Amino acid sequence: MASILRQSYTVKDKNGKRIRKKSAFWYVDFKTADGTRKRVKGFRDKAATAQLAAELERKAELARTGIIDRYAEDRKKPLKQHMEDFHQSLLAKGGTVAHAKQTKYRAEQIINRCKFAFWADVSASKVERCLADLRNGEARLSAGTSNAYLQALKQFCRWMCQDGRASESPVAYLARINARVDRRHDRRALEPDEMRRLLEATIAAPRRYGMNGFERALLYRLAAESGLRRKELASLKVSSFDFKAGTIQVNCAYTKNRKMAEVSLRPDTAVELQSFFAGKLPDVKAFGGTHKRLTSTTAEMLKADLANAQIPYVDDSGRFADFHCLRHTTGSLLAASGCHPKVAQSIMRHGDINLTMSLYTHTLRGQESEAVKNLPDLSLPSRESLRASGTDGIVVDTGSIAYKKLAKNSYSDGLQKSLVGTEDESESSDNGDNNTSHKSFDMTTLGTEKAPMSLSDTDSECNTSGKALIAGQRIQ
Repeated sequence: MASILRQSYTVKDKNGKRIRKKSAFWYVDFKTADGTRKRVKGFRDKAATAQLAAELERKAELARTGIIDRYAEDRKKPLKQHMEDFHQSLLAKGGTVAHAKQTKYRAEQIINRCKFAFWADVSASKVERCLADLRNGEARLSAGTSNAYLQALKQFCRWMCQDGRASESPVAYLARINARVDRRHDRRALEPDEMRRLLEATIAAPRRYGMNGFERALLYRLAAESGLRRKELASLKVSSFDFKAGTIQVNCAYTKNRKMAEVSLRPDTAVELQSFFAGKLPDVKAFGGTHKRLTSTTAEMLKADLANAQIPYVDDSGRFADFHCLRHTTGSLLAASGCHPKVAQSIMRHGDINLTMSLYTHTLRGQESEAVKNLPDLSLPSRESLRASGTDGIVVDTGSIAYKKLAKNSYSDGLQKSLVGTEDESESSDNGDNNTSHKSFDMTTLGTEKAPMSLSDTDSECNTSGKALIAGQRIQ
């Protein structure tokens, strides 16, 4: 049930005493179609405000039953007005001014190019064609930047639905394109020797962007060892460093995931930083030199120092060595040092380990050849060829002893064949003769003397014995 009321507020009189007053206008408090309470400014006349309350309640009831459009008022508002409210909402949620401004700019670019004036004008197919023109036209946007523009517009449309200004997002089904097929600014990791050359050349270089060479070298070294981003480094103060614990505290307002970060320091780097900050107040910025804060064009600063060190800013593969490449250097050096992937992910503060391993971990020079050298030697004989064929499992030489073993097996097979047809004769023969015949075969002389029995002799004897056995059976 709708109700009308005058809002109360507190003011101070001439004597400074706080007194309560009523507003000159009446207000209508009613329940909207989606069940939320809403207060609307009415008129100075109570009766006219009561009529407005009845009208608003009737429309809410009709919208609740689906007879009229509950979003009719919001559809009449221009998108520019909605966009301003969206921008204020981003700031109210705790987002940075730069992020809110960039998100609004990207969404407005698509809206203006597509000539969308009202919410009903927003079309997914037009947005898709607009993004394709931005990629293939004069703007030459990369796939990653095109995805960022689409993400900004989709965020605005989701906010319209969440704020009760629209029923559904018209661009919800639009998907991002594969950014890997169109990389315009791939980064590389600096080799350890390149980092040393960069630091040596930077120390001897002149002042740039308000910082002398030693301060810039210390900044590069800290960025490569900690993996801190440019904005995180720019937010650091002297009080952010805890040299007793060997850590750096980064405020959650400046981290990418909006979480407090604690980053470890190398002991030798901590000594250098403590000496550099000696005599400075705790609230003083850590880096920036004579400027109020660290420059936002750190890529240009690093590019000039790379030129002094004779290190190419863009390598033969087209990969860049801008300031963010120092973070790539951190991930690559962690992997090269044998760091466990989960530990590297924690140091890099990534939510997905695939991001740490696939994007921020690069193969350093010589790692592939060294890994191939450490492969097993496949030219050695296999273990089976070195193992004895018996059940004792003793490893033997593959020379004359293996040949003797083979000859022994051959002789035993031939001897069994020769005894097939003389079974009756062997039973009636003298035992002494049999022992003598076995003793005449000396196993130790096998291989050094002529074998007493060849394969052809064995076959002929077997055939003769077989014929004699058959003849004897016929006689019987």
